[in-house]
Amino acid sequence: METALDLQNGVSGWALFGFLLYLAGIIGIGVYASRFSSQGISNYFIGGRKINRFVMALSAVVSGRSAWLLLGVTGMAYSSGASAVWAVVGYIVVEIFLFLYYARRLRRYSEVRDCITVPDFFAERFTKHAVALRLVLVLVILIFMVGYISAQFVAGGKTFAAGFGLEPNTGILITAIIVLLYTMVGGFLAVSLTDMVQAILMILALVALPTIAIWDTGGWTVVVDQLRELDPLLVDPYALTIGAAIGSLGIGLGSPGNPHIISRYLSIDDEKQLKVACLVGTFWNIMMAWGALFAGLVGRVVFPEVAMLPGEDTENLFPLLAQTYLPAFLFGLVIAAVFAAIMSSADSQLLVAASSVVRDFYEKIYARGKSLSQKFLVRASRVIVLVLVGLALLAGFLAEDLVYWLVLFAWAGLGAALGPTSILALYWRRTTGPGIIAGMLTGAAVTIIWRLADSLTLYELIPGFAAGLIATLAVSLFTKTPDRYEEDFRIIKGEG
Repeated sequence: METALDLQNGVSGWALFGFLLYLAGIIGIGVYASRFSSQGISNYFIGGRKINRFVMALSAVVSGRSAWLLLGVTGMAYSSGASAVWAVVGYIVVEIFLFLYYARRLRRYSEVRDCITVPDFFAERFTKHAVALRLVLVLVILIFMVGYISAQFVAGGKTFAAGFGLEPNTGILITAIIVLLYTMVGGFLAVSLTDMVQAILMILALVALPTIAIWDTGGWTVVVDQLRELDPLLVDPYALTIGAAIGSLGIGLGSPGNPHIISRYLSIDDEKQLKVACLVGTFWNIMMAWGALFAGLVGRVVFPEVAMLPGEDTENLFPLLAQTYLPAFLFGLVIAAVFAAIMSSADSQLLVAASSVVRDFYEKIYARGKSLSQKFLVRASRVIVLVLVGLALLAGFLAEDLVYWLVLFAWAGLGAALGPTSILALYWRRTTGPGIIAGMLTGAAVTIIWRLADSLTLYELIPGFAAGLIATLAVSLFTKTPDRYEEDFRIIKGEG
């Protein structure tokens, strides 16, 4: 079998052509969408609430998966075997609830109160504490989102290194430039349309590549037998500790707290279409997850020793499988699919972070009461996107962690701060502004402290989410309920 280095050196112009063809299409979408996004800040950040159910569903699921799925989960399945399944079960189940129940309530309220960002929602729901809430949310979102975006850039560097033999830092820079260009120009519409294209490309790669590899290896039975010979635990989905199982399942708790997912629910054109969106999104979630798992399992058979992987890094498995089994042009498209996973998250995260600065800090706090044109706000948003890319790029160059764990830490911080607080704000009438602030700060702080404590092995989202929930409940019980909570809940429940 060829070595990873031989494969990298053997990449042909056809592979590069396939990849560049994808990039040309993505940039074209950005240019097309720029005409719409320049009309105003609502259009730039949530597409003017005119996104149809299919685009919204695909955008919601792929923006939450990122390179963590194609590189991280595939690498985890390679290392841990079938027990990696628990890393995907949690978020699939939680996001069904979000589509069917949570999103409906959030969409109703956001339209009536004209909320176009997640901080908008909290500020309108708890008006007496709007400024404090916006400041806390801007701080939390920026801290974790910059880290999240940098993880995507690191993943891009790994993809270019494993796929085309470039230096990782060069790949990081190229990734940042591409994401910057079409996000800055096209806004939410460009991001949503490209997410749809990228979702299709990702699922094709995740279904086709492991299927071809399994077929070539001799079929699924042969794969299982060879995995069992390598290590019987590789075929046992229950081969993990209770703590690891809880941590893996708990990954799903981050979904209601990650603004780049939540903002999708604000954008759908009709809340009645959320059931269809749920079917589409769940199908895509399941297919992509199983594809990543099967790629990792068959990859362990094809490359039984980690030394056979580029850089001895399990997160380079997916590109290496593509190099091994596909013609050059299709290999280029598979690398594009990996890049699609990266871009589908990075672009969404950039918009969320930019909106928190421009909308929630500058417009609503710093320039409060001033008349600001929509075109000025869009221009300011594009400048902030540029600045954020620069910060994330710097963090990416300094990053040493695996993509899998970088993403999970950022996912945990946002999930612990915004997950329990947003659920209670939508479902518990007794929730108060001080309770929400306490929950956000506690959830974020516990996540960071837990992560820094090497002796604590449980995934930090679990204690962070629990602490945020308890703090919100406790403080709310001892503080005054918002004056208009009855009116708000009539809106949330669709009663007026």
